[in-house]
Amino acid sequence: MDKLMITGGNRLDGEIRISGAKNSALPILAATLLADEAVTICNLPHLHDITTMIELFGRMGIQPVVGDKLNVEVNPTSITTLVAPYELVKTMRASILVLGPMVAHFGYAEVALPGGCAIGSRPVDLHIRGLEAMGAEITVEDGYIKARAPEGGLRGAHYFFDTVSVTGTENILMAATLARGQTVIQNAAREPEVVDLAECLIAMGAQITGHGTDTITVDGVERLHGATYSVMPDRIETGTFLVAGAATRGRVKLKDTDPSILEAVLLKLEEAGAQIDTGKNWVSLDMKGNRARAVNLRTAPYPAFPTDMQAQFMAMNAVAEGTGTVIETVFENRFMHVQEMSRMGARIQVEGNTAIITGVEKLKGAPVMATDLRASASLVIAALWADGDTLVDRIYHIDRGYECIEEKLQMLGAAIRRVSA
Repeated sequence: MDKLMITGGNRLDGEIRISGAKNSALPILAATLLADEAVTICNLPHLHDITTMIELFGRMGIQPVVGDKLNVEVNPTSITTLVAPYELVKTMRASILVLGPMVAHFGYAEVALPGGCAIGSRPVDLHIRGLEAMGAEITVEDGYIKARAPEGGLRGAHYFFDTVSVTGTENILMAATLARGQTVIQNAAREPEVVDLAECLIAMGAQITGHGTDTITVDGVERLHGATYSVMPDRIETGTFLVAGAATRGRVKLKDTDPSILEAVLLKLEEAGAQIDTGKNWVSLDMKGNRARAVNLRTAPYPAFPTDMQAQFMAMNAVAEGTGTVIETVFENRFMHVQEMSRMGARIQVEGNTAIITGVEKLKGAPVMATDLRASASLVIAALWADGDTLVDRIYHIDRGYECIEEKLQMLGAAIRRVSA
């Protein structure tokens, strides 16, 4: 099992390119199942979850064609089985996203209950109830969700999400594109990744309005056709490298990204003392050698501060000037990195869903263990500004969400390398 060895103390300085967004690429790959001809998806990040989704398609009889720079052509007309097996689904929560497209296009789906990071309850009942509102008959047995469309296919429906759910919104949105009549999704997720999925579906011939707001309207069509679509840049990867620059008192420029989808994060970095400059497809941060100031933040659904950036800011606060408070409202188990950071000398007090962080001048290197995707990124950031060596274990988590993280950090001047156990 690989680990990351990091020698702290180097200020990050340089330019790197941001990869395509995993949280956009996975639903967009699932959306290709709706088409009746080949769809080509570009700017896919080279990540384990992406290759798992491609492998899942292979198990279903679809043979994706992988091109240069991990562009993938998917032709779902060769599908031979409508089952997403547990051995693939268990490693990837996003596999639930094939449920809606398969029921809508093929009339049936059998999808194992998903796995992924252990950061809190992620009920699939939101997905199930939405599909049931569209007429699907669904049972959960032997660890599988089994869904069957009614005679004549799914029907349009009005559906209100009790809780804002990104993957729930995406699943119902995809299913609605081929449903008979109109579907109105209320209390829909507004995340940029949902907008990106909707734009891809529109490129395939779907009739969608309201994406990016809390009410999405879909008028079902007879069929979706082929298209070529490029996945948006990863806003969480962008934010992670910006925070790493801030924590190390450095200067970084990130290319091939979109600062307009990162406003809550950029505001907090400015509050921390960073000089932020932006262009249409780039963003830069300059601390001018100064120590960051601690910031208070509260996570909430987009456009508020993203839960996927909470752990990284906690790492910055751990070496910042002053005391910062982090309130987590999205996931109940998302402070698992606190114990590992404390091993490095971080001063963090947790009370329920609130963490109070008092910054220290420098952390100390120590062996630490990643517990989930974003927690592992936070440990890397903490290690970059720690005295001595830090060995980060269980980095398969980080490989699920960050493409070539050690190479990119090396390009910014970090002393980091991958080692085999």
